[in-house]
Amino acid sequence: MSGTTPGTTGAGAAGTGTTGTGGEGAGRFAGALNRIARLVAGQPFTSSVVVAILTLALVTGPLTGPGIHVRAVVGTGFEPVVEAGRWWTPLTSVFFTDSLFELVAVLVLAVVLLGWAERLMGTARTALAFAATTIVGTLAGIALQALGMRGGELWAHGVIELVTMDPLTAIGGTIAAGSAFASALWRRRIRVLTVLISVMFLLYSGQPDDLYRLLAVLVGIGLGALLHDGRVSRTWARSSHHEVRVLLASAVLITALGPVIALLASSRFGPLAPIGMLFTNDVPAPGEVVDRCQAFAVTQACVRDITLERINGLGPILVSVLPLLVLVVAAYGLLRGRRFGVWLAVAVNVFLSVLSAVFFGLVPLPGAVASPRLSGRYAELTVDLVISALLPLVIAVVLIAMRRHFPVLASSARVRRYVLTVVIAGVSLAALYVLVGWLLRETGFTRPVGVDDLLNDVFERFIPVSFLRHEPAGYLPTSPLGTIVYHNVGTAFWLIVVGAAIPVMRDDATRNRGGDAARARQLLAGGGDAISFMSTWPGNSYWFDPVDDVAVAYRVIGRIALTTGGPFGAAPGHDTLGRFARFCDDNGWVPVFYSIDHAATARFQSMGWETMVVAEETVLRPQQWQMTGKKWQDVRSSINRAQRAGIRAVWTSYDDLPLATALQLSDISEQWIAEKDLPEMGFTLGGIDELRDPAVRLMLAIGEDGRVEAVTSWLPRYRDGVVVGWTLDFMRRRPGSINGVMEFLIAEAAIRMRDDGIESMSLSAAPLAHTARGAGGDQSVMDRVLGFMSASLEPVYGFRSLLAFKRKFQPEYHPLIMAFPDPVALPAIGVALVRAYLPGISMRQAATLVRGRG
Repeated sequence: MSGTTPGTTGAGAAGTGTTGTGGEGAGRFAGALNRIARLVAGQPFTSSVVVAILTLALVTGPLTGPGIHVRAVVGTGFEPVVEAGRWWTPLTSVFFTDSLFELVAVLVLAVVLLGWAERLMGTARTALAFAATTIVGTLAGIALQALGMRGGELWAHGVIELVTMDPLTAIGGTIAAGSAFASALWRRRIRVLTVLISVMFLLYSGQPDDLYRLLAVLVGIGLGALLHDGRVSRTWARSSHHEVRVLLASAVLITALGPVIALLASSRFGPLAPIGMLFTNDVPAPGEVVDRCQAFAVTQACVRDITLERINGLGPILVSVLPLLVLVVAAYGLLRGRRFGVWLAVAVNVFLSVLSAVFFGLVPLPGAVASPRLSGRYAELTVDLVISALLPLVIAVVLIAMRRHFPVLASSARVRRYVLTVVIAGVSLAALYVLVGWLLRETGFTRPVGVDDLLNDVFERFIPVSFLRHEPAGYLPTSPLGTIVYHNVGTAFWLIVVGAAIPVMRDDATRNRGGDAARARQLLAGGGDAISFMSTWPGNSYWFDPVDDVAVAYRVIGRIALTTGGPFGAAPGHDTLGRFARFCDDNGWVPVFYSIDHAATARFQSMGWETMVVAEETVLRPQQWQMTGKKWQDVRSSINRAQRAGIRAVWTSYDDLPLATALQLSDISEQWIAEKDLPEMGFTLGGIDELRDPAVRLMLAIGEDGRVEAVTSWLPRYRDGVVVGWTLDFMRRRPGSINGVMEFLIAEAAIRMRDDGIESMSLSAAPLAHTARGAGGDQSVMDRVLGFMSASLEPVYGFRSLLAFKRKFQPEYHPLIMAFPDPVALPAIGVALVRAYLPGISMRQAATLVRGRG
């Protein structure tokens, strides 16, 4: 019996296990069906569109699309609508695809983008946007074609017989309409990216559906605004520095992919299609020569066949692709705020602009003979070529104009090494080509070559296409060594350009000149004031005391050396202030200690300096934290309100945030900035980028649904390598969040710090806001200047209101002073302060600031 029992038990266990596995599988299948059912129920219009596109593709042919007879009935364009009278085709054309790849891509985009729009706008508005943007955009495009036909426009004549089917027209118009219902961050990103992508397709591909898609997107933007609040806003919401970097990086990346669009297009009609030919690898018949295309002798064949004899192989392909990869690397640098990324993108775009101008004959070379007569028929093609040359130049100019948004500088030595590396690589590879060619001059090419031939040809080895010269390529390699060098010196050069740029892009010398950032971080751990950690932010330089183990962070604006707080380190010496002042004087700067503790006033007076109070730091003592008494009633009510709403406080760091939560922080910040009529401030006020420092802590208010309602950031204050205090920096709340959510976060932070044994909790100092008053004639002059600045900024940034808010927590008030040696420099100091806090302020914004004072 003892043997039977185990056997029976084992069989039963096995049977149970099998049943359990089957049950789990059935349960997972049922769960998947339930999720699909919920998705369909929640997004009925999106589901209907997806099913319709998939069904029609299966019926008409998913691999190659509808046949010619079906296409004639459902496809749209000038001929079907205007000449054949098929008025229904603008709408039916968006339910068909041309290939399996396009079908898969459209289905994915429909599920993601249409589903997103339907969640934001609702089913009825989504259906309306889908139909209206498609019909209006397509008919507007056909109307433009008709006008072009009447005026003899070349593009309109070239595409008159094309019949298009493009679901992306409807999808693009719908998400453009849905952007009006999104937050400020995503509204701007969606509109900029959809318009930019649509424009790139129109310029590089130039199909009729590219025009219809762009117009549908523009119609969608206007329709979405009308559906959302009944009016179309004509103002552009302000962006943070971070968001500007995201948008410019996206623009550079998309323009880098533009030539790829031209290459993949079955037919190229866009005005920038010629620039795509710069990256082709077409091989004409042996010995074929295409005459040089000049701006005053343009033909349609020139636009189509503008290339020289070329040989297939990996080298030419890489030479065509690698310049675009340089732009991709530059876009990555732009995203990370790297100034080097700006100049790298500028250099490549200027190179492409010059190459286009010369390649298309817009800049005749010495000896070139151009016809003085311009054919009217081909004037449009000439304009297209001019645009092709100007677009990269325009991008370069925009990047230069916006370079202030990219504060992270690579070290000068590293940049010099990069430039030297690229120059030496180019010269060396060119010399190698000439040397090998000379050694193989008799037998390595299709004809004997001389040094002059090699020198005339060497430049063509480095550009993305065989460069059109006065004469066609007079020789080709025939030997293995000649072939390797002929095709690969350019590849090696561009690989060096890309590879050498990557480490420079990672370098950060804004705070790391000669290892200064690492050394400053080490000293910071020894001690400092409440804002010493701000010395780690971009824009600061460092002076290290040669006597004591301390440092001062400063920035030079004009001739003013403005410090970020006071000295920091283990034990600031008695004469550290004086030594820094002498350092500034030696460099011709006026030293100004800004936001330094009031305790240093006596030392400055002994130096004969002037001082004045510029802010008041509000400090709490977590170990004495309690919320008893009538004065704390508002704070207690805020905490109770948040707890009843199911909001919890989360103490974390940026690196530990889930991606969805991090995106919400950017969203909240962008909405806050969009409400301001002045740029995002800097200097002693951190933004979203400063949250990413691993030493910074965040206190988030998160609702039961995972939505972030508010965020605060806290900067550490060290003593002997240990955090003894935290300073409040970044404060943002989501529009529409419950009242008192910021009080809730600060109270929760105080409780957290009390439990962690933290000595001090600084609510920071609102710039230019304090209760103290200066005294004395000279001081009163600067008091009036700073008072004017404070009053002007108050309607926009609310520093005085922020100081009043902090009074709720019954803090200690610690005056912070500004010290300066010469009252004559007061006007320059005032300008330096404005430029420190608002480095990119324009004249219009300055006028807004002054008007806001009223």
